[in-house]
Amino acid sequence: MIGSQCCENPPDLNLSSGSGWVEEIGGLESYISGSLDSKLGILLVSDVFGFEAPNLRKLADKVAAAGYYVVVPNFFHGDPFTPDKTMITWYQSHLAEDAAKEAKPVIEALRSKGISAIGAAGICWGEIKVPILILGAEVDHMSPPELLKEFEEVLLTKVEVDSSVKIFKGVRHGWTVRYNIKNEEAVKRAEEAHNDMLEWFFKYVRSSCFCRKSAL
Repeated sequence: MIGSQCCENPPDLNLSSGSGWVEEIGGLESYISGSLDSKLGILLVSDVFGFEAPNLRKLADKVAAAGYYVVVPNFFHGDPFTPDKTMITWYQSHLAEDAAKEAKPVIEALRSKGISAIGAAGICWGEIKVPILILGAEVDHMSPPELLKEFEEVLLTKVEVDSSVKIFKGVRHGWTVRYNIKNEEAVKRAEEAHNDMLEWFFKYVRSSCFCRKSAL
């Protein structure tokens, strides 16, 4: 699902941004941040602008600082969306289904490195098979609050899957990674969403790891 808001506020891509590093994992060039000592992995999936976006890498570093080994795969293989491209044409060459297939070897590679529990977060991506947190924007043409409320009602019927839906007032689609770092309110809203995500990881990724350890 794509729309005009997916293309708003394009970041200045920078391959050298972030405090992490770039290496190949599971066959994909990826931005890595954090230590394998944590044994907790997070797969962070970019929006259409790809894994070189500075704010996205800053988020990866923030998650890593909370005790996770974070991997941001280059699912677009060096071809992120740019304003000079036609969105629909670009999208047809970068389907979510293809990224889902490519994610499997990455996850296996993480497990081979000793990662015992893996969570995932994505911008405009997702499947409902595991506990899911949906953080939505008040101003979102593709997923307006009314639609998110419907999502919430459907999720509530899936008693076997824990879920939570939160709508942030006064923000637009993409506010968690495409915010103006000079706008204090925008930064505050983005950080609130980041913290909500970290709390969700703490609840499910860490607890999963602890449960596995206790079973050994």
